[in-house]
Amino acid sequence: MAMGKRKPRQESLFITTDQLISSAGHPFYQRLNALLAENGFDDWIERRCAEYYEREEPRGRPSLPPGVYFRMLLIGYFEGLDSPRGIAWRCSDSLSLRAFLGIPLDRATPDHSTLTNTRKRLPEAVFDEVFRFVLGIAEAKNLITGTTVGVD
Repeated sequence: MAMGKRKPRQESLFITTDQLISSAGHPFYQRLNALLAENGFDDWIERRCAEYYEREEPRGRPSLPPGVYFRMLLIGYFEGLDSPRGIAWRCSDSLSLRAFLGIPLDRATPDHSTLTNTRKRLPEAVFDEVFRFVLGIAEAKNLITGTTVGVD
């Protein structure tokens, strides 16, 4: 399966009634997205995960972009959700989380099976590197204090 890439989206030329529903977004997730973008998170994680995906997919659609996958995991952590089903449901239900993920209303959010399959594809080392990357951003911006961090 070829790796999908998270791309900036272009707004539609025409507005339908379901596009009138929007959200200003949650301030926390807006700031987190800005920090991730400022530090090149999507490009970095796509390069890091490239070896675990096919170069080109001859059939089907592209996979879930790694940047979106890890944002969904962050949502699970911040919202206290410990299952792929809970994370998938919460993301599909929230306009502000859709904005954080970069998924417009006319597209479906990833379902729980996509999260599970992506988790199986990536080794534990990638998750550790993402954790360190995000912590490094937080530390550089003086958003965290302390000397010891544990991962379960």
